[in-house]
Amino acid sequence: MINDISEKDKKDWDSFISSDEKLPNKDFKSSKQKLFKVKSIDLHGYTLEEANKTIEIFIRQSFKEKINKLVVVTGKGLHSKNEKNPYVSKDLSILKYSVPEFIENNKSLMSIINEIKDASIEDGGSGAFYIFLKRNKSIK
Repeated sequence: MINDISEKDKKDWDSFISSDEKLPNKDFKSSKQKLFKVKSIDLHGYTLEEANKTIEIFIRQSFKEKINKLVVVTGKGLHSKNEKNPYVSKDLSILKYSVPEFIENNKSLMSIINEIKDASIEDGGSGAFYIFLKRNKSIK
């Protein structure tokens, strides 16, 4: 083996070895992962009007309770009776599309929401979505 280590590299190595600085262990999961206070609601069987009223109340109440992650289960719309009515949109009246649209168009609700995104499979997949609420800084 050829010893081609420069004097600078040797000096850097010595200073690293003698320092008290610790390298993070990438194999160890940090305990600083963001912990969420989670609350969920299931809107199966609700009419569009009922779902919109309910979700608005649910979001505002959760914000007051300092919850920061909501799981909203709407279903996939597979059993929706809208398919039989030619005057109703097959997609827009299904809760999975309409409820997020209602929320996004409500400026006062959006003022307390950080993000809305699709749920993972274990929380309902395409039949659910997450709402991440902003931090409620009010003092109780």
